[in-house]
Amino acid sequence: MPIYTGRGDEGNTDLRTMDRVPKHSARIEAYGSVDEVNSLVGAARPTGYDDVDDTLREIQNHLHVVQADFANPDPDEDDPVARDEHVDFLEDTIDEADEELEPLTAFILPGGGDDGAALHHARSVCRRAERRAVALGHEEDVNETAIVYLNRLSDALFTLARLVNQRDGIPEENPEY
Repeated sequence: MPIYTGRGDEGNTDLRTMDRVPKHSARIEAYGSVDEVNSLVGAARPTGYDDVDDTLREIQNHLHVVQADFANPDPDEDDPVARDEHVDFLEDTIDEADEELEPLTAFILPGGGDDGAALHHARSVCRRAERRAVALGHEEDVNETAIVYLNRLSDALFTLARLVNQRDGIPEENPEY
């Protein structure tokens, strides 16, 4: 597969259906933002915790599915699409991490150690990706499960950031008002 083709030089790109669309379209914005999240999740690995790293690797694979889902306005039965089991995986991840964490009683400042801060960064970009996906859904049909996945993923990344920071012995800080 060639890395460059020149086909996008004039500001258009191909969807999975091979339809040409402008690179600024809502669909491209949605899956491009998901790509950013995926890159940030990759930058957070390895955390030094095998269970967290395995979870992040699985999330990266899910994000490729979400990207493919958004890149395909008319998926066939065998095309990759976000499914309920992807959301279930995230909910299980959150529940398992919450068992190890102290209950959250107030807002916390995003940050901590390098890995925790990287996961918080990924979470904030995930929120943007979700906003882009919701905007796409107002313009075109989208798989609602993909949007739910992004919503739950931001929660999972927040929880994993807290978990990594706690394991690293880095206390959470609350905002001052």
